[in-house]
Amino acid sequence: QVRLVESGGGLVQAGGSLRLSCVGSGRAFSVYGMGWFRQAPGKDREFVAGINWSGGRIAYADSVKGRFTISRDNAKNTVYLQMNSLEPEDTAVYYCVADPGSYYGTDPSSFDYWGQGTQVTVSS
Repeated sequence: QVRLVESGGGLVQAGGSLRLSCVGSGRAFSVYGMGWFRQAPGKDREFVAGINWSGGRIAYADSVKGRFTISRDNAKNTVYLQMNSLEPEDTAVYYCVADPGSYYGTDPSSFDYWGQGTQVTVSS
């Protein structure tokens, strides 16, 4: 019922930066909790960052805290993930997620909608 489209992934050297974008359909986007998960080959899906409907509450995984920044622009139905100081360990498919109830935490099953993902590859 809700379509999420990620963009901005690509190949970058260690220490570089990328900005991921997620554009959501629907007029109710402005009240959704949003987040980012990632999954590397052979590894479990991992929470990266979350943001509540207003942007006033944010959560980060310890592994990305201080390097990644999540933000949203409700007027554009868009959530961003600014990724700085990228490391090879950040290589993964990154998924945008949404919850109509404004959940923004670490439980993947609590998010009702998922994008198809965008590949981020960080070389040594």
